[in-house]
Formats: sequence, structure tokens, C-alpha cells
Amino acid sequence: MKKWSKSFRIWHWLHALVVLSLIGTVLLRKTFLSYKTNSEILIGQLVNMDINITVAQAKTLAKAVRAPMWEWHILLGYALSVLLLIRLLLFFTQSGRNGFGALGGNDLHKKLVSTGYIGIYLVLTFMSMSGLLITFHQDLGLSKAAAHDIKEIHEAIFNVVWIFVVFHIGGLIVAENRDDQGLISDMINGGMNNRSM
Repeated sequence: MKKWSKSFRIWHWLHALVVLSLIGTVLLRKTFLSYKTNSEILIGQLVNMDINITVAQAKTLAKAVRAPMWEWHILLGYALSVLLLIRLLLFFTQSGRNGFGALGGNDLHKKLVSTGYIGIYLVLTFMSMSGLLITFHQDLGLSKAAAHDIKEIHEAIFNVVWIFVVFHIGGLIVAENRDDQGLISDMINGGMNNRSM
């Protein structure tokens, strides 16, 4: 019997793609599409063309350049919300419970890994819910100031997500080269239920 069902594997890889894409949009926002940096570039380039604009106008232009990318962030956030709901449903399947079987065992490392998965699901649920609150703050009757405060927390908690991703990928590489060979291929082909987790 397969350890990971096809539906769980599809969910896993879609979830990985969405989370990595969300991280990508944040990294773009903080680096190449930073409105602060790009507004300075715009001012400098326009001055060379004998066009003068204010800092505020340059920031507006720089934000307009990155707006389409930020729309992708919002769409990916919707996708994350749907995937988290699907994950909740998958918990009621054998594959969906496999990652948490170690919670009742004696292996401290596997208990910590299982606890880490619960933690990241809680963090991603918070990120999803806070993102929806930010996006729909007017419809929900939240003030702009409240939305800003939620955004500040949302951005701070984001650090937990990318740190988890780094540890997750690093842990997989270590496990594949030590005692848990086949973890990655199991998530591709389903693996066998009797293989040690």
C-alpha cells in the first residue's frame, strides 16, 4: 500500500509551489522591486532626461511598476487559503495523518519534526487569515490603521515561513543522505507504507 496517496502528493507539490512563489514575491518586493530603491533610480534617470519629479511622484511610479507582481502575491494567498482547507480535509485520510504518527512515539527527533509541521501549519493559517484581513479590511469594517498593524505582524511572521522552508529542504537533504533515504522519491511516487518514517 502506498504511504502517500496521489491526492496528498498533488496537494504537497501544489502547496510547495504556492509557498515558494509567495516567498519569491516577497523577496522581489524587498529587492529588485523595492519602491524606495526604484524611486531613486527613476529620479536619477529622469533628471538625465531633463525631467524633474518629486520623491512622492517617483515612489508612486515605482509602486505602479511592482503592482502586477503584488497582485500575484494576493492571488497566491487565495490559493494558499484553499490549499490549507484541503489539507484539513486530507487530515482525515491515512496519508494526511502519516506525518503526525511520530507524536506518540519515543523518537525525539521525529516528535520534533511532527511538532514542526503542526507549527508551520498554524503559522501558514495565520498568514492566510491575516492576508485576507489586510486585503478585505474595508469590507470587514477594519480601519486602515488596523490593517497596517495586521500587515506589520504578517510581515514579521513571514520570517518563520522562509526559515521553515530552509530547514525543511536542509532536513530532507540530510535525511536522504543518512537513515531516511527515499523521502523525496516517496513524495513523488507514493512510497510504501511499511517503510520507516
